[in-house]
Amino acid sequence: MSGPVRTPRQVADRYVDAVCDLDPIVATSLGTRPGDDRLPDPSPAGLEADAELTRRTLAELDAVLTAEPALGDDPVERRCARLLRERLGAELAADEAGEGFRALSNLFSPVHSIRQVFLLMPTATDDDWAVVARRLARVPEAYRGYVQTLTEGARRGLFVAPRQVSTVVGQLGEWLSGPFFAGLAAAGPDALRGELDAAARAADAAVAEVRDFLRDTYAPQAEGTPDAVGRDRYAVAARRWNGSDLGAGQGLEEACAWGWAEHRRILAEQQAEARALRPGSTPKEAMAWLGEHGPAVEGVEEVRRRLQAMMDEAIEALDGTHFDLAAPVRRVEAVIAPPGSAAAPYYTRPSHDFSRPGRTWLPTLGRTRFPLWDLVSIWYHEGVPGHHLQLAQWVHVAGDLSTYQASLGSVSANVEGWALYAERLMDELGYLTEPGARMGYLDAQQLRAIRVVIDIGMHLRLPVPDDAEGVLAAHRGRPWTPELARAFAGEHLGSEPAFLDSELVRYLGLPGQAISYKLGERAWLAGRAAAQRARGADFDLRAWHMAALSQGSLGLDDLEAELAQL
Repeated sequence: MSGPVRTPRQVADRYVDAVCDLDPIVATSLGTRPGDDRLPDPSPAGLEADAELTRRTLAELDAVLTAEPALGDDPVERRCARLLRERLGAELAADEAGEGFRALSNLFSPVHSIRQVFLLMPTATDDDWAVVARRLARVPEAYRGYVQTLTEGARRGLFVAPRQVSTVVGQLGEWLSGPFFAGLAAAGPDALRGELDAAARAADAAVAEVRDFLRDTYAPQAEGTPDAVGRDRYAVAARRWNGSDLGAGQGLEEACAWGWAEHRRILAEQQAEARALRPGSTPKEAMAWLGEHGPAVEGVEEVRRRLQAMMDEAIEALDGTHFDLAAPVRRVEAVIAPPGSAAAPYYTRPSHDFSRPGRTWLPTLGRTRFPLWDLVSIWYHEGVPGHHLQLAQWVHVAGDLSTYQASLGSVSANVEGWALYAERLMDELGYLTEPGARMGYLDAQQLRAIRVVIDIGMHLRLPVPDDAEGVLAAHRGRPWTPELARAFAGEHLGSEPAFLDSELVRYLGLPGQAISYKLGERAWLAGRAAAQRARGADFDLRAWHMAALSQGSLGLDDLEAELAQL
């Protein structure tokens, strides 16, 4: 952005441009620089460049608001300024805690984003593939920089727990079994065959080097690092995911107690649903029966088509009744995730010109049979009306907000809270008619409630509640451990063991992320209820949905209040 910067939105968008200079993966995600063949610098020098940009942007925001204090009266500028200040403040707090020097987990770490970007790049023409080839050639340098950062973290005594290391080592082994980059290059044109294959071989060799470093050098050094990060680190991490200082006062304890109450409430609903499905059965028994005898799809491509049809049908049913969808927002694709992904389904946003649509991704974990009871609700979450309607709408209205509010400024509690609200909305509207689909919805709700309890409980070593039953009964009052958390989840959730194992590693490696779903949903529901009370008979749910989805990103500190005013 050239010219003088006079508003918070201009500060925010100049920040996006500067981030794209430092991290070309962001530019690819946005779709703003299709010819950019660079990769970010994940070395210590790259981390410092990121931190310096953050400090400089905060100073620029202060200068703009000091020069024009009346900007705070504009609701769009006010929301943008608050979001930018909170998000960058959270990033600086994480930087000061040295979190970048131990950024390793089974999701979201540099080792994953460097691979993921190749799944977002255009490949329609030979010129597109030439960009892919040039970026592939940069993978070894990027991974070497990442290893330098972990090495520096080790020198400072900043480690992740061995559980994270061994999980990522296993993931990298799966990537190499393909190998991933060779398979990617094989789809390219013959005219670039030599360049693509050479770059892919070097990229796969770099993956092997990272795996060997983690296994042979880093893992022995990290031995003894506890899974639990403790209150101080948890508070910093939770702020990044939730947009609120939950570590202040008893905020985390309150959230954990509320999560436990939600677990008990949902369990009662599950028990009633189980009796309706299979008289005399427990929820676990009913879910096991649905997995074996309920509706299922055979075949990977067949389930992809089924998920695509589900989203297409939801768009047709909801557009004009509960939402007003612009033409670009109506396009979304179901995709199968590559091997070596984490176990949970996920969503990737459309590019900012919609040339790359929003996509839902299903990890198959080697399966070829897919029971539907637990897929219906999650695809309302990942696709329509969940992540896709919100994040694609943000792209659609980015010109009215700022690119920052529609992209980099995302707060997990807002985004995941909306997606969980979307699952509940489809239940409220009566769409869970597939046999077992409502049990799947309740299982998903139970998962998110249990996440709040065990994520906070494990990392803060809080006591198991005094009214705990089942596998927890003998451990009342004792601190939560990963082993207790896994046993508790296995007792109440219908997911496969491999999924629950992956989820546990995720919670331990991304403290504070797992709680954002239910805490965000709580804010969305409270905001809707407040708006309904304020407007009474004039409340229009469709209009409220569109106004809410057009605000851009907000953190938990602002979400409920802003929703209440719509």
